[in-house]
Amino acid sequence: MSGFENFSRQAQEIEREIIRKGIALGIDWDDPIEVQSLAQEALACKPNELDCDHDDPQQHIRHELFGLIHLMLQVMAESAGQGVETHGGAVWKALARSLWSARERESK
Repeated sequence: MSGFENFSRQAQEIEREIIRKGIALGIDWDDPIEVQSLAQEALACKPNELDCDHDDPQQHIRHELFGLIHLMLQVMAESAGQGVETHGGAVWKALARSLWSARERESK
């Protein structure tokens, strides 16, 4: 990708939406077991293949959250490819730790 990307701004915007979805779903970002479970579920989810029941608002919000998590991973990968480490706030960091941990377990 050519040009300048503002990865920090993108991280802030994505994290803000992740926090909003988390509030709607009652996610406790300080509970490492809950966040780890969410990370594993998000990694297993393929957003393009979802058959979302739009009559169930909680399921719809959860699927939107998974899409944001995949976007988060994409931003981190793109920034790393340009030699930039992208960090967000506390929720971003808790989720990132759990995602990397889940990916490590998958690769073993």
